[in-house]
Amino acid sequence: MRAVTISEPGGPDALTWAEVPDPACGPGEVIVDVAATAVNRADILQRQGFYPPPPGASEILGLECSGIISEIGEGVTGWSIGDEVCALLSGGGYAERVAVPAPQLLPKPAGVELATAAALPEVVCTVWLNVFMLAELRSTETLLVHGGSSGIGTMAIQLAKRAGAQVATTAGTQAKLDFCRELGADVLVNYRDEDFVERVNAERGGADVVLDNMGAKYLARNVDVLATGGRLVVIGMQGGTKAELDLGKLMRKRASVHGSTLRARGVSGRGGKAEIVAAVLHDVWPDIERGVVRPIVDRRLPMSRAAEAHRVVEASEHIGKVLLLPAD
Repeated sequence: MRAVTISEPGGPDALTWAEVPDPACGPGEVIVDVAATAVNRADILQRQGFYPPPPGASEILGLECSGIISEIGEGVTGWSIGDEVCALLSGGGYAERVAVPAPQLLPKPAGVELATAAALPEVVCTVWLNVFMLAELRSTETLLVHGGSSGIGTMAIQLAKRAGAQVATTAGTQAKLDFCRELGADVLVNYRDEDFVERVNAERGGADVVLDNMGAKYLARNVDVLATGGRLVVIGMQGGTKAELDLGKLMRKRASVHGSTLRARGVSGRGGKAEIVAAVLHDVWPDIERGVVRPIVDRRLPMSRAAEAHRVVEASEHIGKVLLLPAD
């Protein structure tokens, strides 16, 4: 098969569309013929040599995909060859075929085109895990999501509004903020010329839950913006990994800070990917099929142009997800 490979860690030009061995279908797995995958920030870090895949995972980039099941491994039940699916992956999505643990499969939502469904697994599972399972956002509360026009951000806004919460978000251009407003965001902050702490504290009295992709750069201000009993969930490190934390302020607010990743979680067990995927199927998939929640796709490119896709995401030129398709 063909897949996007990394010649050596570095810039986008390190990505090459090349022949590689087909994946093997192990017990408890299926082979999916990939219709599309999506670019995530983790892919960029892996390409740069900073985020190796978990032990046993494919070295090929790609944390989600959609496609059609073409092979079923020993012990797999409930799925058939020819089923249209999307999947949460630990790697391997930038390819024509990928092996997937069966518990990480989701049926393609009715009413969503197959390739477009590749925009769903990683963002829905990430938001559901961190905002609802971990931080337990409630309908009376306010969520602050940084980077509201990103794939994660556009899904977080939609799911928080569906839950009845208020949403504040940051973005770097008026066009991105306007899009966040269309999705339902209530407080819109251009981080280039406004202080999100002042705005959110003034308009909402602070945020009960903060979903943060910046890490160290925003840590102190994220604590400042937390309301009493607030929960900060850090899921990215775009702004660095080390910063000082004012424990006194955290304690006075009776607040908490959570660090969270999805990729490194195992399939089974408490908090494993199987549990998260099952919760998403039960709690979110019906509203995707009804059109209440929708995937946001910025553009589609062939996998042979993966370098271009990485440049777009690195420069934050997109709104929602950038998809990669095997065919030109």
